Amino acid sequence: MPPILSPKIDIYALWMFLGIIQAFFLAYFFIFNKRGNTLANCYLGILLIVFGLCLTEILLCYTNYMFSVIHLIDFSEAGNFLFAPLIYLYHRYYLGRSFSPKDFWHFAPFVIYLIYLFATFYLREFPVKYNAYLNAYHNGGNHPELKLLSAEYNLPAYIYRIRGFVNEMMLVQMFIYIVVGFAALVTEAKAEKMPFWSDQNPAFVWCRRGQIYSLVAVVVFILVKLLHHNDLGDHFIAAYLTLIIYALSFTLMKQSAFFYQKNVKKYEKSSLTNEIQENTLAKLRNLMDTEKPFLNPNFSLPNLSKRLSVSPHHLSQILNESLEQSFFDFTAQYRIGEAKQILKNPETQSIKIEEVAEMVGYNSKSAFNTAFKKLTGKTPSEFRNA
Repeated sequence: MPPILSPKIDIYALWMFLGIIQAFFLAYFFIFNKRGNTLANCYLGILLIVFGLCLTEILLCYTNYMFSVIHLIDFSEAGNFLFAPLIYLYHRYYLGRSFSPKDFWHFAPFVIYLIYLFATFYLREFPVKYNAYLNAYHNGGNHPELKLLSAEYNLPAYIYRIRGFVNEMMLVQMFIYIVVGFAALVTEAKAEKMPFWSDQNPAFVWCRRGQIYSLVAVVVFILVKLLHHNDLGDHFIAAYLTLIIYALSFTLMKQSAFFYQKNVKKYEKSSLTNEIQENTLAKLRNLMDTEKPFLNPNFSLPNLSKRLSVSPHHLSQILNESLEQSFFDFTAQYRIGEAKQILKNPETQSIKIEEVAEMVGYNSKSAFNTAFKKLTGKTPSEFRNA
């Protein structure tokens, strides 16, 4: 039995462990949650699983528990090539793009590298894996208590050396996807005729934030690798990934309807009585059903409140308390309802999706696709052909 080191537990180990638990919990939530954009949610869930697996390997290596399960060394290494495509495709689907079989080509680098690992490493004997762990985390066998084992390498040396450039290959892939991702967001902003830093479209804001997190991750990765030889600084990268996971958790908690069911403090000083609220709600529904003001692309909360002879603040309160909806969601519900009728009408089958979007009040097809998929779980084209 070769020598091993005693396990170590510190604040980084505890932080990584919490990140692993939260990553798998959120992954389950996104993959099995049938509300909203289910395809985008599945991709985000898979991304969180990859996060969790990579954090698990880093935790085992950092705490020296990998000595007890040495056959698992580098089990998540191919996952390095999943981060960028999963983030890109998640944003793509979240903004309303439809699925295409060509999207599977994004996973070609992952599949190729996974096959390479099986051919050169995963099926190898114990000494090869023991040496790999020492080379990565324990100064290449120069540790006073650890020595490399004798191992046979049957393939040409240059084939094995490919693994030595895995970090560089992943960084190139990440850089390409980040550039393409930001370019796609710029195109999206232009299509919706809004500034790149606008908060007008919540879906766009969410994806923009995700791209920024990805860019920061690349910067963190580069700095850690420059300051630490081999994989000795992986726990700093893991700490950042855990921070992202918990930021996602807090965002979900903040946006959850559970925290907005009553809005007691927000409206406790409001002069809006139950009678006024009920009458305004009745007038609102009648107006939306008969005059359909939401079909106007300039439809807004101030304009609607003026037509109902109520203040914007009170109208917002009515929507939040009585319907548990924001004005944005309330408008989308009516617009998508109108779009569904158009898409299913045999007499309007020749109308293009872009034209349907304009007919129900959307300035861009992408915004229409995002709202439609969020409410129905399908793209407009999928709904029409169903």
